[in-house]
Amino acid sequence: MLSRKNRLILLKLLSLFSVVRGYNILIIALAQYLASIYILAPDLPLREVVFDLNLFMIVVASALVIASGYIINNFYDAEKDLINRPRKSMLDRLVSQRFKLSTYFVLNFLSVLAASYVSFRAVVFFSAYIFGIWLYSHKLKRIPFLGNFFSAILAISPFFAVFVYYKNFDAVIFVHAIFLFLLILAREMIKDLENMTGDLAQNYDTIPILYGAEVSKFLISGLILLTLIPSLLLIIKFDVGYMHYYFMGCVLLLLLFLVLLLKSGTKRHYVWLHNILKLIIVVGVFSILLIDVDLVLNRIL
Repeated sequence: MLSRKNRLILLKLLSLFSVVRGYNILIIALAQYLASIYILAPDLPLREVVFDLNLFMIVVASALVIASGYIINNFYDAEKDLINRPRKSMLDRLVSQRFKLSTYFVLNFLSVLAASYVSFRAVVFFSAYIFGIWLYSHKLKRIPFLGNFFSAILAISPFFAVFVYYKNFDAVIFVHAIFLFLLILAREMIKDLENMTGDLAQNYDTIPILYGAEVSKFLISGLILLTLIPSLLLIIKFDVGYMHYYFMGCVLLLLLFLVLLLKSGTKRHYVWLHNILKLIIVVGVFSILLIDVDLVLNRIL
């Protein structure tokens, strides 16, 4: 039986895990490794990629910066989240704002330290990444569309770091990147619809608040239609192995998403739409394995 003190420590650790969204960080780290093995460095031996210390340090630096980003975002959005996500906010508040800020600076320092092992360019990249996240959390997220656009750029930056490391400029990589970017941008705009109550209370100038939900839904529909283009290209033009089944499923889900979006009108609807896009992104990470199911077995040696 845990003592009261140990239960409190456990709750605070759970609260910190909730603030930094540890599950998201684990998915991103896995995605970086799978993208490296299957897409960015498919010709290198598996052991060389998996046990590459430079790649490991890039993944660690990315994870630390993302964690610190969630903390600073939570710090600035504390009042808004109390309205939009009251249950999660109560858990997050078990950790003090002062402790969150201290953890934020420690994580940023450790991320730059990890990047310094790789190269000076990595230090510059992750320093800029840290500044970009702070700028977004403090200023840009209040600017309609620019905030959404910048958030999507920040979300794909960890993959850009790995892309620069391997210097692979194949067209298929850019098509994958465009697909992911458009999905994330649409997801960010759905979140604005989902969080209208808190945004309005805290004077956030989002697209649905300034121009109405219908305008926001029209823009999201445009993004989803644009997302169909790289999806179809990856099915028809590029060799992505069995992953083409994933993109075929994406086309069907995105068409369903458009129908549901047109009929949506409540926060519950927007949460469902958000979860559909989140499902597509998460399943996409594991679907990278479908590019070549025999690849890992053939590259062990």
